[in-house]
Amino acid sequence: MSDYPLLNRQLDALLDTRDWLTNTAQTSAFLMQQIPDLNWAGFYLQRTPRVLSLGPFQGKPACHPIPFDKGVCGAAARDGETQRVDDVHAVADHIACDSESRSELVVPIHAPDGSLWGVLDLDSPRPGRFSEADQAGIESLVATFRANSDLNGV
Repeated sequence: MSDYPLLNRQLDALLDTRDWLTNTAQTSAFLMQQIPDLNWAGFYLQRTPRVLSLGPFQGKPACHPIPFDKGVCGAAARDGETQRVDDVHAVADHIACDSESRSELVVPIHAPDGSLWGVLDLDSPRPGRFSEADQAGIESLVATFRANSDLNGV
């Protein structure tokens, strides 16, 4: 299991600018390097109503755009709640960007005004990769990202 308190301190030190673009790129690379068994880590941003646009990421080329009514990322955006899926192939409307992905964790990110800014999406080739402890840990890393980034607009 990952040491999330340590990862939070490291991410906090890494994000030395308020620029959201730099911070999304740095956070994606950091997560891909530090969290075991990932094959994709990155951001989708809400730039137009009810649609997520691809942002900085690490991994194979990704799907773009993602409407709120499709897939795990769309569900996180639509419901405003973290989505933790043990087997993405069991999700009827899953969007398969990488056929090797088996499990997924998607955390919504809200701007200071409470509106949806985007989501952090993590994929793993291992079924059941993300535990409740991982979910809480990744949500805490998203809070660190939010605290260090200017999310007023995209």
